[in-house]
Amino acid sequence: MKQIEYNLLEERWVRVRGQDYTVQEVSLPDALLHAHEYRDLAGELPTQDAAMLRLLLAVLHTVFSRVDENGTPAPFEETDDALIRWEELYRLGHFPEAPIRAYLEQWRDRFWLFHPERPFWQVPEAKIGTEYTASKLNGELSESSNKLRLFSSYAGEGKEGLTYAQAARWLLSVNGYDDTSAKPKGKGLPSVGAGWLGKLGYIQAQGSNLFETLMLNLTLLKDGVELWGENHPCWELEQPRSAERTEIALPDNPAQLLTLQSRRLLLDREGEIVTGFSLLGGDFFPRENAFAEQMTVWRDPDAKKSKKTGQVTFVPSRHDPAKQFWREFPAVFCEEGESVRRPGVVRWVEMLQNDPDCPLERKRLIRFAISGMKYGDKDFFVNDSFSDSLTFQAALLGELGRRWTVPIRDEIGRCEQAAQCVGRLAWELSLAAGDKNDTTAEAARTQFYFTIDQPFRLWLQSIDPETDKLDEKADEWQEKARKLAAELGRQMVERAGNAAFVGHRVEVKTGGKKDEKKTVLYTAPKAYNSFLYNLRKLYPKKEGGTA
Repeated sequence: MKQIEYNLLEERWVRVRGQDYTVQEVSLPDALLHAHEYRDLAGELPTQDAAMLRLLLAVLHTVFSRVDENGTPAPFEETDDALIRWEELYRLGHFPEAPIRAYLEQWRDRFWLFHPERPFWQVPEAKIGTEYTASKLNGELSESSNKLRLFSSYAGEGKEGLTYAQAARWLLSVNGYDDTSAKPKGKGLPSVGAGWLGKLGYIQAQGSNLFETLMLNLTLLKDGVELWGENHPCWELEQPRSAERTEIALPDNPAQLLTLQSRRLLLDREGEIVTGFSLLGGDFFPRENAFAEQMTVWRDPDAKKSKKTGQVTFVPSRHDPAKQFWREFPAVFCEEGESVRRPGVVRWVEMLQNDPDCPLERKRLIRFAISGMKYGDKDFFVNDSFSDSLTFQAALLGELGRRWTVPIRDEIGRCEQAAQCVGRLAWELSLAAGDKNDTTAEAARTQFYFTIDQPFRLWLQSIDPETDKLDEKADEWQEKARKLAAELGRQMVERAGNAAFVGHRVEVKTGGKKDEKKTVLYTAPKAYNSFLYNLRKLYPKKEGGTA
């Protein structure tokens, strides 16, 4: 084996999906220079694509914060410079070849996957770290030593080793999403938690091709309002950090953050196959108010304390895999309040929408995608990965769409109340049938959200802030939601059976101080009538509407 081998600027290792939906592997420069020809990245998992996207963005941030589209040195001096640079690149429709190739060639020796001193995304000092097999590196398997994943995409020899291309992709992923199972080698070292991407409620804007996706996430201004510090991706460090579990200052530039080395890694190989890797904890910083991160949802973990002190602390808010993404709309896309802060990439797209010179069409559809890992037991292992997305007119994020966010938020709130109504109906039907199953209500709420999921997405996507009327669109959805909820309730009553129609008497607490109880007769007809009454209160029937 050669000590220096597999240069990521020459080899084909980035998976992309063509316009004909076929998947191919291309080099890193080609992924950028032909981005307009590809639909999207096509890695093994959406989380791997997120890690890959951030690598590509780091290159773009570094190059185009220093030179213009012609390769002429032109660092940003004021915010308008950044906006003009972005608009010029977007109008070009593709990334210019000369400045990208010139930059990457300058740093070519830092992109060897295998190198005795500077292996890409790795450090030789990680050799003393926790050793793992290839199945741990492969996020599609992600097995612990005592728990095999069923129905994995790889079996037999494929589980024991990875090609160099596969290993390079998963190297990015494990750095971002690694769990907390690795043991520290040094004594008294702080906990670093999961990899940085694993701590986020990751979100990215999605365009109609890879070029648009990269451009929409190329936040040349922090939160759309201020200039960044000078970009320094990890491969430009004169000496890479190799110490275990190192606390660093919050990066003030996107390239450093996008290439954050959350783990110290070193690949092991036999012949042409990567058989495993060694791992130590890497760089970390406090997650509180880490607003340099532009691709996460935020939350206030202690709203009561914030209200009392007048100082709000935000932390990245992981997505709940059990919740549809549109249910997060108020926290992600609505105007900010005391305990709400929108993701930087959302603020960036909003700023572009409000810029009269921006070439981004207002009536175009824009998609926001989320992805993440579901961890178990204090992030000690990965249970699963998930992804979701939401599409709507880009104009909803501009001045024109601002008046729509509150009505949309209100309708999502009504959906939550309708889900509670459905859950209560299920609970009362269960009691009427003589069953005290505590999971009935939750299962019914889940079924309701599944029922309205696609209709709500289509309704949101259909909103045209320029021509639609608020009341009419709200009425349109309310009628739809009422019908869907009523039909689901009817089906639940039908399935409840004869015993539920006759009913059962149940002792319930009165809520008094002496733990007093009373006997209540629960029947299916009584439960259904109460359900319909609450549903009509929630969604009042409009004149001319249908039941």
